[in-house]
Amino acid sequence: MTREPVQISVDEARTFIHLEGSAKETLEQGRNRLVVAGVLFAFCFFVLAGRLVGLALSGIGEEETVASKPVPPVSGSVLPGARAEIYDRNGVLLATTLDTVSLFADPTKILDIKEASRRLRAILPELSEASLVTKLSSSRNFVWLKRHLTPSQQVRINGLGIPGLFFRDEEKRFYPLGPLVSHMIGYTDVDNRGIAGVEKYFNAQLSGVDGVPSSPVYLSVDTRIQHALRDELTRYMSVFRAIGAAGMVLDVQTGEVLGMVSLPDFDPNRHKDFPKDNKFNKTTLGVYEMGSTFKTFTTAMALELRSVSLRDGYDATKPIRIAGFRIRDDHPKKRWLSVPEIYMYSSNIGTAKMADAIGPKRHKAFLRKLGLLDRPVIELPEIGAPILPPRWNTLETMTISYGHGLSVSPLQLSTAIGAIVNGGTLVRPTVLKKKGTEEAESQRVIRKNVSSVVRRLMRLVVEKGTGKQAAANGYLVGGKTGTAEKAVNGRYKRDALITSFVSAFPMHNPRYVVLAMLDEPKGNASTHGFRSAGWTTAPIVSRLISRIAPVLGVKPVDEGSPAIQKAMHIPVYSREKKLATF
Repeated sequence: MTREPVQISVDEARTFIHLEGSAKETLEQGRNRLVVAGVLFAFCFFVLAGRLVGLALSGIGEEETVASKPVPPVSGSVLPGARAEIYDRNGVLLATTLDTVSLFADPTKILDIKEASRRLRAILPELSEASLVTKLSSSRNFVWLKRHLTPSQQVRINGLGIPGLFFRDEEKRFYPLGPLVSHMIGYTDVDNRGIAGVEKYFNAQLSGVDGVPSSPVYLSVDTRIQHALRDELTRYMSVFRAIGAAGMVLDVQTGEVLGMVSLPDFDPNRHKDFPKDNKFNKTTLGVYEMGSTFKTFTTAMALELRSVSLRDGYDATKPIRIAGFRIRDDHPKKRWLSVPEIYMYSSNIGTAKMADAIGPKRHKAFLRKLGLLDRPVIELPEIGAPILPPRWNTLETMTISYGHGLSVSPLQLSTAIGAIVNGGTLVRPTVLKKKGTEEAESQRVIRKNVSSVVRRLMRLVVEKGTGKQAAANGYLVGGKTGTAEKAVNGRYKRDALITSFVSAFPMHNPRYVVLAMLDEPKGNASTHGFRSAGWTTAPIVSRLISRIAPVLGVKPVDEGSPAIQKAMHIPVYSREKKLATF
């Protein structure tokens, strides 16, 4: 069956062609619209992606800007880099800087303040929830939450994934030996700025300011000497139930402080955990009436001014009564005493008469030459000024002659004794290690022969006087005891004593001064109830010198040898100017 061809008219053909053209045109328009829509979608996608990348980069930049914000310096412009180290004289590290991180927050990015506070306190329980909520509610974009985190704390906080918490790289001061040299070194604040001790005094050098790089500080202290000094003071502070103690070891030729201890002390790594009293440096900031140790200066003054000779003496039979006061001896001999006996037996009566013969004006001038009337100079910010009497007449000269009425620091006492025994020159003390060729700053205060006589008198005190328990076999210790009632609110407390023993060794050629002091010691069975310096502080010096002399390179000598006996001999005369026997 054949199919007949379809025949259409011209008009129908035209209509068909028109319809076909319209369909093609419609399809073309649809295609173009799809392309335009795709381009629009692509454009929007790239715009959104770019915006997200921009926000991310902005966030990173913002965090980096906050994290790198420098801590304002104390003064000048601080150079970048760690705070410099502090060493002892032998290179033992005393203070260094460690890298740490600190936690801060941008409160504007914290989503749930209470939840964030709760979760943070689970890791940092020492933080107050109320304080955290207050900080995280701030309108600021930077608040500190915790400075100097431990590594484990950082890891745990980071694991919380709380938006708005950030870490900043910082530095923290670290003291490897803890409390051993705490009062001399001092400590820094949370921003690593020195606020006490050497850290404060040399803050500019340690941190670097005004374009000068930071540099380390080498101290004069010897940690071996420091340890022995602290150990012995701690021991006897416990034995005699004292409330405090202090001690020094001083090189009398260079002025270098080899040991300086004040008890109770503190750990500079966590100084905020200790009370204010523990941070008080008794050796340099505290001033005390040092009792009979001052008889050393009175005797040296009388000999220097040629007011007396070793053949002279004074009647110590009866107490002195002056201006309503009575001056008496604690262990009276009730007889005439020669100058060596006055010193050896620690006679207040004899010493007062010796000073009275010189007079207030010359007495005051002599003590000023020894640096006892002015604030001492040393590289520490904690320096106490001596307390002088409101007037200085005959009575004051008499009482100050045996250590009552004038308060000085242990540093001043040690420095002045150093001048008395080293040949007569006052050497400025220092906590810095001296260079080999560096000469000490000094000035002459007494003649060499006077220094030689007083050294032998100090040796006599240990051999036959009140300081027998300070003897250290082989090291020729000489010294003087000092016992004084504490002055509190202008009145003396009879039941509260400051006991001290100041010494030097070896006395035939003194190199070191050693001072030990106890604050309110109590007598016990071993002292038969006595609490004076001869019983409580002299033994500290004995044990300490036996420990440190080998470290200092001082070789023991035969104290009974003819050469030593001749060098240390001092004549003691009777009232008839004849040699006395004991």
